[in-house]
Amino acid sequence: MTILNTNNLTKSYGKKAALSQINMEVPRGRIIGLLGPNGSGKSTFIKLAAGLLVPSSGEIFIDGQAPGALTKAKVSYLSERSYLSDWMRVSEILVFFEDFYEDFNRIKAENMLKDLAINPDDRLKTMSKGTKEKVQLILVMSRQAELYLLDEPIGGVDPAARDYILNTIITNYKEEASVIISTHLIADIEQILDDIMFINQGELVLSSSVDEIRETHNKSVDGLFREVFKC
Repeated sequence: MTILNTNNLTKSYGKKAALSQINMEVPRGRIIGLLGPNGSGKSTFIKLAAGLLVPSSGEIFIDGQAPGALTKAKVSYLSERSYLSDWMRVSEILVFFEDFYEDFNRIKAENMLKDLAINPDDRLKTMSKGTKEKVQLILVMSRQAELYLLDEPIGGVDPAARDYILNTIITNYKEEASVIISTHLIADIEQILDDIMFINQGELVLSSSVDEIRETHNKSVDGLFREVFKC
């Protein structure tokens, strides 16, 4: 069973193709790393899956449906940039999410805020960029979604909090749900990945399980990434 699949998915801006002829299937119950250098097309793919962009050609399906109002109830999306209003208190955002998403677990969110010593009465405008990103991730992972789309979830988080963030990801989703993590910080997330997809200049250049990479190439995912992308 797949939760997401694409058929020749292409997204262009003028004459420039941000994604070109992407064909992939994402099984249920897997954590997938969508990996590539900056500007490779990762965020474009995530936004297409979230229904924020429309394909120029080709198709993308979430549980058999094109991204839209129906799939938004199944998808929990973490954007690379904050979409929350700075004037709001965290407690007010929890109320908003509880009202807007039927699958939002407020108790889980409050427990994670406590674990990270984030005061629910604080306004976002008083927080650092890293703390705001933690709040966003908590909101996203407190939903019982079928597909989680995480765009650079640890990019602005201090190293000391990364282990907690990664543990939050792997322990807060349903067994049959899938997680797609877009990042260039391969070494930090490799430990939680089941599968990887390498994207470069808008093209899917490799799709494999992590175990297959280690067996076939005798390398870590980070090592193979550095070899493929010469970094």
